[in-house]
Amino acid sequence: MMTTYSDRPLQILHLGLGAFHRAHQAVYMQRLLDSGDRTWRLVGGNLRSDMAATLASLAAQDGCYTLETVSPTGQRSYEKIHAIAQILPFDPALKALINVGADPFTRIISFTVTESGYYLDAQHRLDTVHHSDIHSDLSGKTCSTIYGALRAILAARRIREAGPVTLLNCDNLRSNGERVQAGLMDFLQQCGDTELAAWVSSNTSFPNAMVDRITPRSTADMVQRVQLATGWDDKVPVMAESFIQWVIEDDFCNGRPNWEAVGVEMVDSVLPYEEAKIRVLNASHSCIAWAATLLDLQYIHEGIAVPEIRSMAYDYVTQAVMPCLDRPTAPCPINISAYRDVVLARFANSSLLDTTQRVAMDGYAKVSGFLWPTFQDLLSLNAPIDKVAKLAALFYEFLQRWHQGALPYVYQDQVMDTVQARAMLEAADSLQAFANDTTLWGPLAGNTTLLAALRRQHIEVQTFVAERRHLISTTL
Repeated sequence: MMTTYSDRPLQILHLGLGAFHRAHQAVYMQRLLDSGDRTWRLVGGNLRSDMAATLASLAAQDGCYTLETVSPTGQRSYEKIHAIAQILPFDPALKALINVGADPFTRIISFTVTESGYYLDAQHRLDTVHHSDIHSDLSGKTCSTIYGALRAILAARRIREAGPVTLLNCDNLRSNGERVQAGLMDFLQQCGDTELAAWVSSNTSFPNAMVDRITPRSTADMVQRVQLATGWDDKVPVMAESFIQWVIEDDFCNGRPNWEAVGVEMVDSVLPYEEAKIRVLNASHSCIAWAATLLDLQYIHEGIAVPEIRSMAYDYVTQAVMPCLDRPTAPCPINISAYRDVVLARFANSSLLDTTQRVAMDGYAKVSGFLWPTFQDLLSLNAPIDKVAKLAALFYEFLQRWHQGALPYVYQDQVMDTVQARAMLEAADSLQAFANDTTLWGPLAGNTTLLAALRRQHIEVQTFVAERRHLISTTL
């Protein structure tokens, strides 16, 4: 770990000041401050205008906010987080972000982006076909995507000779460092920016990282609760569960904070942690959200309280994930069965009020990112795929409800092409069209074993929903 000390702290510029960042990375930076380590400071801003009110409130509070932590038993604790030293105002040209990113004292640029925000296709290549904002950024008219923003920041950094910088993902994308590096290099090549691409190759690193903490959306009730508990009329508090984890590959090209002193796991390879988290937690989280939505349930804890839904998640991990991640020839360093039980217990935390709407969003990216690898592994092992096919069948039925206008909330999906999705769902054999969708399945699209399993599991999903709805109607 190389760190240069001076009278001025070194900087991390973070892109994306949503609730997750403020409940996760900023908390680790707060722990460093609390330990007396002030060699690094955190600066943050956003690439888009959709959080303008949050940025304004954070700026008015000098970057401070309250973290409400909720234990599995419902105990709440409150902490003031003041780790974000500077809030950068949004402007479409990203002038403030570019200026900070090109500062020689900025040694890390981190970012929290949804899976769909990387615009990668099923082969994990930059998808320039379906996204107008990528086209706009490629033309240089805007900087609204992560690639357009990084291009602008790194170009300024190169011109100012500001030195190497580490680009650090803080999100759920599998192999996130490697994939954003490939996406960025592809973006620069398509821009014709070969000089900057060469500079990036020589002056950046992209460590893979795994992040984990359930962070529900803020509610008016939480704002009132924080005020009653702390006496502070905080406009932008955040809530999170008590569990927190951050695993990072120790591949930083120009220094980093002493994160291991405050609980961050610095490792040579994040792969086993990442695979366990994405396949166990993220995929089963989506399973519960889709299944619970089909029963018009609002919260994740309500969904997992339904025995059949809990069994879907439990059986998926036990019978589909464990054979992939814990093989006799390649034993997993993580106890998957124990991790499964911890994860399901976390989902049952009724105090979080984590909504099915939040977890169900961006299903297209979640099928391809969370489920597709398990399908592929099981097929290569000639092992049964029905338990993971159940999750995909839930999403298919979920899409049918969306198409019918029967979901209990507005569904958001940045990857889904709504025209193509509706055409797929209106096909004579819509389930076959679903199984043939290359955006969802990549090279598995059209696989006959996949389609057969989806047909079997869709019948089971329909039966489960009908029986549960009948039970609900007869007990009202």
